[in-house]
Amino acid sequence: MSFQAEALVDLDAISANVAVLASRTDAAILPAVKADAYGHGLVPTARACLEGGAVGLGVATLWEAWRLRAAGVTAPVLAWLISPGLDLAAAVDAEVELSASSHEQLTEIAAARATRPARIHLEADTGMGRGGVPEADWARFVETAAKEQAAGRVEVVGAWSHLACADEPGHPANAAQHAAFLRFLDAVDAVGLTPRWRHLANSAALLTAPDRHFDMVRPGIAVYGYSPIPGRDFGLRPAMSVRARVTQVKRLPAGSGVSYGHTFTTRRPTTVAVVPAGYADGIPRSTSNRAEVLLSGRRAPILGRVCMDQVVIDCGDIPTRPGEIVEFFGPGAVTADDWAEWHGTISYEILTSVGARVSRRHVGAAA
Repeated sequence: MSFQAEALVDLDAISANVAVLASRTDAAILPAVKADAYGHGLVPTARACLEGGAVGLGVATLWEAWRLRAAGVTAPVLAWLISPGLDLAAAVDAEVELSASSHEQLTEIAAARATRPARIHLEADTGMGRGGVPEADWARFVETAAKEQAAGRVEVVGAWSHLACADEPGHPANAAQHAAFLRFLDAVDAVGLTPRWRHLANSAALLTAPDRHFDMVRPGIAVYGYSPIPGRDFGLRPAMSVRARVTQVKRLPAGSGVSYGHTFTTRRPTTVAVVPAGYADGIPRSTSNRAEVLLSGRRAPILGRVCMDQVVIDCGDIPTRPGEIVEFFGPGAVTADDWAEWHGTISYEILTSVGARVSRRHVGAAA
């Protein structure tokens, strides 16, 4: 079947990236497959990660965990964003591991009427200033966890935190958070808890800070083939290519305005192509008159404003017909990092912004 706009996802690249990451550590790999696996497709990506050697999967929400269980994925799943009032008993009975990120959350999880103890990971705020229990409350937090475990309502299987500045390896916050995490582990140990999984490292720390690996690491962007540290090449393969087929080719005379607002005017006779993908599909409007795409292996600039459903590109001297494939980004000459630079953001946002009407097609052994 042909396509108008699609995201082609190479599952072999994802498996290979997980294997590369596993080769850099003795710790277990728990890939982050939240946000529809960074836009790559949750279930196929999860299976590819497991093929590559992951021991389990990390998600943000219970809804993501349900999707994995409904698809028959039986590997351990950790969900770390738990809102009040959710059906925690059902999650526990489905063997979804839960993060307890506050004292209130811990008591709510313990009160869930499940048929088994809730497997939980205790989250400490070691300096991120986001999720997790602040240091002043650690003693009460771990004491409550120990009591609830003794009562058979929870099983503490993990202790964790998250680094704020790991993509800047020399940032002083990294050492400060590492030291704070060690203090948290001491607090956990002091009440007799012995979690199997102690985890702090994200992609950047996995690749640059082996002393922060502990028992498990949680790579995100690196799984999908992008470096977490600008300018550093870690041998990863971008897994997603976003592309669309040209719908129309025309010749515009010199002096022609292009797209809304006529923010671009041709200086000479110009062959342009209309490509059916726009900001509703994840092509940022802020990249108007700045971004480039790949046409027949060569870069072609976007002319004028990015529209909701389409863009206009300058074909230059590249022979172009309707149906030609235009690649917005992929593992080749134009990447999500390029789009991030044009948009003033990070590759994570570019990948997760690919819209729902861009069909996903998965290729590779795990497809």
